[in-house]
Amino acid sequence: MPRLSKTLFALTLLLFFAAYSGDRVDEWIADTGLPPLAIETSVEVLDRNGALLRAYSVDDGRWRLAVTAPQVDPEFIRMLVAYEDKRFYRHTGVDVISMFRALGQAAWNRRVISGGSTLTMQVARLLEDGPTGRWQGKVRQIRVALALERHLTKQQILTLYLNRAPYGGNLEGIRAATRAYFGKEPRRLTPAEAALLVALPQSPTMRRPDRAPERARIARAAVLTRAEAAGVIDHSTAQAALRDPLPTTRTSLPALAPHLSDRAVATAPGLDRHDLTLDATLQEGLETLAARAAADYGARLSVAIVALDHENGDILASVGSAGYEGGARLGFVDMTRAVRSPGSTLKPLVYGLAFDEGLAHPETLIDDRPVRFGTYAPENFDGAYRGTLRVRDALTLSLNIPVVSLTEALGPARLMAALKRAGVTAHLPGDAPAGLAVALGGVGVTLEDMVALYASLASHGKAVTPHFRLTDGRANDTTVLSPEAAWQIGNILSEMPAPPNAPRNRLAYKTGTSYGHRDTWAIGFDGEHVIGVWMGRADGTPVPGAFGADLAAPILFEAFARLKPDLAPLGPPPPDTLLLSHAALPLPLREFHPRDALFNLEADAPVLAFPPDGAVIDTGGAPLVVKVESGTAPYTWLANGTPLLTGVTARQAELSLTGPGFFTLSVIDAEGRAARAQISLK
Repeated sequence: MPRLSKTLFALTLLLFFAAYSGDRVDEWIADTGLPPLAIETSVEVLDRNGALLRAYSVDDGRWRLAVTAPQVDPEFIRMLVAYEDKRFYRHTGVDVISMFRALGQAAWNRRVISGGSTLTMQVARLLEDGPTGRWQGKVRQIRVALALERHLTKQQILTLYLNRAPYGGNLEGIRAATRAYFGKEPRRLTPAEAALLVALPQSPTMRRPDRAPERARIARAAVLTRAEAAGVIDHSTAQAALRDPLPTTRTSLPALAPHLSDRAVATAPGLDRHDLTLDATLQEGLETLAARAAADYGARLSVAIVALDHENGDILASVGSAGYEGGARLGFVDMTRAVRSPGSTLKPLVYGLAFDEGLAHPETLIDDRPVRFGTYAPENFDGAYRGTLRVRDALTLSLNIPVVSLTEALGPARLMAALKRAGVTAHLPGDAPAGLAVALGGVGVTLEDMVALYASLASHGKAVTPHFRLTDGRANDTTVLSPEAAWQIGNILSEMPAPPNAPRNRLAYKTGTSYGHRDTWAIGFDGEHVIGVWMGRADGTPVPGAFGADLAAPILFEAFARLKPDLAPLGPPPPDTLLLSHAALPLPLREFHPRDALFNLEADAPVLAFPPDGAVIDTGGAPLVVKVESGTAPYTWLANGTPLLTGVTARQAELSLTGPGFFTLSVIDAEGRAARAQISLK
């Protein structure tokens, strides 16, 4: 500005500070209308360890990550004060000495040599986005700075600066800057990094290291020189920092778990910080795995993965698609929550229910032959039949006819009730009741729900409620299967052959392929974790020739390898587990009889006389007395599928059951006819 203007401005400031101690100035400061001090910062989504998963820009598109002064490297703070405002902790908003020195230098040299603004004045300008070149703007900054010092502590003023200082482009605040330029938090900075961050806000556009490296280098050197002179760093440190390379690119802020992050923000829109159960390292690894897998099968294929700790329900990773974008893949659709057909992945639940009902045992023989249930004639996926085989083999081979036969004996409603107990929201087409095709995937489910179902198999039959917020974990006492049936299922699934080139680690898993090859699945568990993989097209169109065993299973095994190096054992069988060969089984369990034989209501068929179905009984710790009418002795008594008494000739018996809890009592006579009741012991 012209010399005369500088002189007038200097005289104005001189008169102002001459009257600074007067009452009128005091009132002038007290009457200052302060700008809003609350700063809008980016909404952040953090993992279970506090690592940043994703941040959302503020309304004007800027990145402004919240930070407090104690979260910033102390050496940066000392360097900032030494360079910008060495009397920061002593002045009351305006450094009179620095101001007059700057004005004198500008008047003498006819150009600006040094700035006279304090950090507090800079905060005032940043809060108001005010001008710096006109004297009216400078006076306003002085007034606001003096008022700020009366309302805030030095620490609070520093925090405002650390959140609002510009660092080039759409970066505001030191956390956004350290993330973008160095890929880390500002808690620990090198002297070279700290010096660059001190220099940048003075001219953020002209000194951006990714666009103007030479200007950035000169500015950094000036800060290091001042810091050395002030004793913040020693000479050798300053010289070493001068040789450090500058960042040449801006790193994008983390954008992990975009679908689950969006979900977290949508369900709690008032929060600035969302602490999730995810593990950032695992999440990043599984997102990379999903993207690579999808790339191998064309632009339309998508992949979804959910990893869960079944001991507490924590979701450790949730990959909604192979890439968070539009296009043919429809990557913006969260396929962990999309309703799809589960294919054969429901079969383990059917077998577990059959074990609990006393219909079958893993060593029971069952027929795989052409059969018709009314108008429904199921077929195996390959159109072949295996004749008579063990139940465990029928499950590992994923045969359709045996599981439909068991579902017909159980009743589809019982399968639907078990899904509900496991937390699965099953969607049926229209208002039609559940039919036998449910066992083969004739129902809509989500990947997240299916992972919860398999978590119940892994957790001794207890339902597990998945959650993604650290504060949302809760116990679930619902029983899906008995511990014995759940262990038997896990034991059978751990015998499934691993995919080619995958480790033979006895992962308990099951694959599935929906009708028309629209969905492929693989869900597996060990003693600690469950992982589910879905692959297909988000628009529901077929993927010709796709099978869960070929596509999804290898991804499942690799996902477990990224989770941990070794599997946790499933654990020993519960004490009441019936571990017998086929020849040693009670006669009624040696061969599965179709529903017509098992439930034939002949005049002399067995009837459970006591307890009645639905009874609530308090035995006081004594054995439960049970009675059967009709039927042909000897009788076999079972509770939750486990034989308790065999070869009983009397119609009355005593069962040692420990409560409280729900039990399915079954009695089978010598001809294989059965009666059963659901009871509750107090």
